[in-house]
Parts: sequence; C-alpha cells; structure tokens
Amino acid sequence: MMLLRPRFLSPSSPSPRRSPPPDSSRLPSSSSSSAPPPRARRRRRRAPSSSPPPQPDLRRLTSRIVDLTRRRQLPQIMDEVGAARRRAVDRGAGAGAGLNTIVMNAVLEACVRCGDVGLALSLFDEMRGPGGCGVDGVSYGILLKGLGIARRIDDAFEILESIEKDTSIGSPRLSPHLICGFLNALIEAGDMRRANALVARFRQVLYEGHSVLLYNLLMKGYIKSNFPLGALTVKDEILRQGLKPDRLTYNTIISACVKSAEIDMAIRFLEDMKEEAKRDNNPELLPDAVTYTTLLKGLGNSQDLYSVLKIVVEMKSAPISIDRTAYTAMVDALLACGSINGALCIFGEIIKQAGNNKDLRPKPHLYLSIMRAFATIGDLDMVKRLNKRMWPDSVGSISRSAKEEADELLMEAALNNNQIDMARGLLRRILNEKECFSWTSRVGMIVLNDPVEKYMIPFQETQPLHADLILEEVVMRFFKDPVVPIVDDWGSCVGIVHRQDCTKIDAPLLSMSRGPPLCVPTSTSVEHVIDLLLREKSEMVVVVKRGNMYEGSYASSSRPLGVFSLAILWKFTADATDIDGMDAAHQLQQDVEASNCG
Repeated sequence: MMLLRPRFLSPSSPSPRRSPPPDSSRLPSSSSSSAPPPRARRRRRRAPSSSPPPQPDLRRLTSRIVDLTRRRQLPQIMDEVGAARRRAVDRGAGAGAGLNTIVMNAVLEACVRCGDVGLALSLFDEMRGPGGCGVDGVSYGILLKGLGIARRIDDAFEILESIEKDTSIGSPRLSPHLICGFLNALIEAGDMRRANALVARFRQVLYEGHSVLLYNLLMKGYIKSNFPLGALTVKDEILRQGLKPDRLTYNTIISACVKSAEIDMAIRFLEDMKEEAKRDNNPELLPDAVTYTTLLKGLGNSQDLYSVLKIVVEMKSAPISIDRTAYTAMVDALLACGSINGALCIFGEIIKQAGNNKDLRPKPHLYLSIMRAFATIGDLDMVKRLNKRMWPDSVGSISRSAKEEADELLMEAALNNNQIDMARGLLRRILNEKECFSWTSRVGMIVLNDPVEKYMIPFQETQPLHADLILEEVVMRFFKDPVVPIVDDWGSCVGIVHRQDCTKIDAPLLSMSRGPPLCVPTSTSVEHVIDLLLREKSEMVVVVKRGNMYEGSYASSSRPLGVFSLAILWKFTADATDIDGMDAAHQLQQDVEASNCG
C-alpha cells in the first residue's frame, strides 16, 4: 500500500480518502448539525503539521550524491553534505544526527569512486564515533572495496579479522557480499595471489549458498592476469563442488581461450555449451550475443574466414538479439580476414535495419574500419563515399581524432592510388587544421614505406651544372638552391655541390663536391633514403635504375633518373620557400628515429 503524506496535498483539494458525499435530501435542515464535520476535517489536516519533517529531504540528498558521484564531483558532494549538516545543527539536532547511515554510505561510495580513500577512512571513523550516525555492513563493504582499490591490503585484512572476531563497531556480519567487493578490487588489479589467499582464508563464508558467482569472479581475475587459461581450473572446481556452470561461466571461459589464442578450445566450449543446454532443456544456457562476439574477435585475429562465416550464419539463425556491438564484431572479423565484400554485405544489412531500429545505427568506428580497408587497396571513391556518409548516418558524437583519421585515410587512399597531387592537397588541408604532422602517423608511415621513385624529381628538372665550370660564373645559382648536382661531358652525375662548401670563387665546381654522389635504386623506400641522408649529412641523393645498387658510390653505367632531397619531401607538407633542406632534416629526424625504433 502506498502511503501519501498529508503535507504533499493541496489544502484546496479534497482528501483522497474521503467517502462520497451523502444525498442532500437526507441531510437535516438545521445548520448546527452540519458544523462539526468541517471542524473535524480541519483538525485532521492540522495534525501532521506538528510532526518533524525529514526523510524526503534525505532521500533527495542521497539521490543528488549518487548523481554527482557518476560525474566524479567529490568537492561538490562534500559542500552539499556540509550544508545539510549545518541545517541540521540549526534545527537543534546534533552534528551527526542530521544525516543517517544511508546518506553517509553514499558519501563513502563517492569517495571510493573518486579515488580518495583517505577521506573515506576519515568519514568512516566519524560515522562510528560517539556523535556519528553509525555504520553497518554496507559501510564496511564500501570501505573494504576502497582499501582494495588503493592497494592497502593489510588494512583491509585487519578490518576483516576484527569483523570475524566480532570486535568491530556496529557488529557487522561476515557475509559473501561484504568480502566480494574487496575480492573484486584485487581481481581488477590482477593480484590473483592475494585473491586466492582471501578465498582460502574465508572459504566457508564465501561458499554460502553454493553459487557460481564467486567462481565466475575468480575466472575474470585469471583473464586479467598473465595466465588466462587458469580459468579452466576454476571450472574444474565448479564441477567438483557439484555446481552447474551458467552462461556467464562459459562466456568467461571462452574469453580466456580467445585471449590465449586457443581458438579451437574456445569452439569446443561453445559446442559443450549448446549440448548441455539441449541435454538439460535449459534455454538460459544457450550462447548469446556476447558469446558469439567474443568468438568473432578471436577468429578475426587468427584470420579464419571460414569459421567467421560459419559463426555469422549461426548467429543469424539463433534465437538471439543481434545488437550494434554484435554487428560491428562481424564487420571487424570479416575485415581482419580480408573479406571486404563480406564486410560490406553486413554493413549494408546494418544500414537497412537501422531505418526501423535506431539502436542499430553504426558508430563512427565502423565507418573508419571499412575506410581503412579501402584506403589500403587505394579505392579512393569508396573512401570518399564512406567519409561523406559518416557524418549524417552515424550515431553519437564524432571526435576530433576520428575526423582527423578520416582525412588521413582519404590521403592514404590517394597515395595508394598514385594520385600524388591530390594527396598533397589533402595533406596541406590536414596541416591547416592540425597545425602539426607526425611522420610516425598512419599516413606518414605509408609515405616512408613508399619507393623513392614516387617522390623523386626527374634529373633534368634539377638543371645540373657542368663539373668544369668556375664558381664565379654560376655563383648566383647557389643563392637560389642549397644543393646542385654536377655532370660531366657524357651527362653522368659526378658529384653534388652544397652551398656551404662553396668557399673558393675561382675554383671549378668539381673540386668543391664531396666526392661521388650518394645513389639509391628506384625501389628504395623513402625511410631508408632519409636515414642515408641523415647518416651521411648530405642533402641530396641520386636515384638510379640499376637494381643491384642499393647505396654507395655512383657508377657511370647507372644513368641518373632523378634526385631526392629532404627539401623535396618537405614540399609535400609545406611551402619550399619557408624552409630549406637541412631545416627539414632537423624537423624530420625525430620522427624518423621514432619510426626506426618502432
């Protein structure tokens, strides 16, 4: 029965519990006989006004604390709790009498969630003090969980021992609920040694009711540790205790097998799960979307396309609800196996069903996953379409990092499609928006792994000078270009002259070159060429056709096809007039070194 407090009723409205009005024809005509009922009603309405106000205010305060806890606003919580205490003192209550244990337990939970275990301990001591509101089992459970998160294991065990010896204030009962919060904190931290010690110490208490929940918790701990297959030993213990594994048990075991890359074992447990559900006629044990999603992740990592397709067909025929997460797992697994067409089919199915079910609208992650696959094969048209449809068709907010990755995928697709000019324009647009560019990014690594032939300048466009020319005759050329190749009478490149080496105005150019030029074949990666330039402290390398020459001195039989310099690479991201070659070298050096380390 729902109780309605009279103070929430409007004075002008009739009482909800009043009986229907009697027939006016049966009432006496004297007005004196009808006077008492109104006075009685007035007395009934005034009676509650003398009762103390209270619990609704505390309920609202508790709800407010829970809401602020979700937003991690601990200072605001303490301010409002302090204000509530001051109001209680003004009403004549004690400093701790105004707030009850339920409210203070919510404050303790807020301290633990926000990571301030020291404040939680102070409040706990205040609650169990002489003027406090008192503590209960919930208070101890929250404090134990906080101590476990803060890795104050000894303090937590001291509290448990005091509860076990019945010497703690509040006389809490040692129960599985009290211990499980502390146990879960140890498991989340991956400390299975102390978690197993806690289970062994309080085995009789934790095994009350013979539930598999505790075992599922221990299996989750093994998954978070470096020995996920240890969850299988917990399953054996479940069977020894005469318990029945539930769906969560099997899902946890399958997740442990996937994390250990034991995909065949995971599939065997899936079959055991279905057989046991059929044998016991227990539909609650049948695989759900979580089971199949976990398997798809493992099969995608192992690139087993046949098994992925088999699981997808089984999911569609099973009596389960396939949500957005399950559809996304299908697409990711198919892409990991290289089946772009299969991923597109599932993606089209998602878009079709999202028209009737808004909860199936894909998130930007799904668009980016498919764009990565098409960018890798250089399908620029598909990347453009997906990038355009991601904005109106995806659900949720599109972060700045997602937008930047989408632009970089467009540039990657243009590069892999050999549309260098378009890629250069996209990169300049990215730079205008980001104001920075890292060569260790996805696009940067593609450029570094590309052959140098893709970015070289044809040799004749460099306007090489004859080696026998005197510097005085061509001195103005070096005010324009920091480095110039020189050739002999047969058009072969015999050296490279740097601006800083031009010290003798009446000397021939050949005497100021640094020896034979550095040469690389056309198939050499840009990354290797940059390493060579930085190592040899040169600004230009000659690209030749001979495939048997990787680097080193120039051979006259290898005709120069083009040149490559750091300034040329820098033109890909900035105006060449803003920076010369060696400045580009200094700015690229850190990214190249990071790439080599990777």
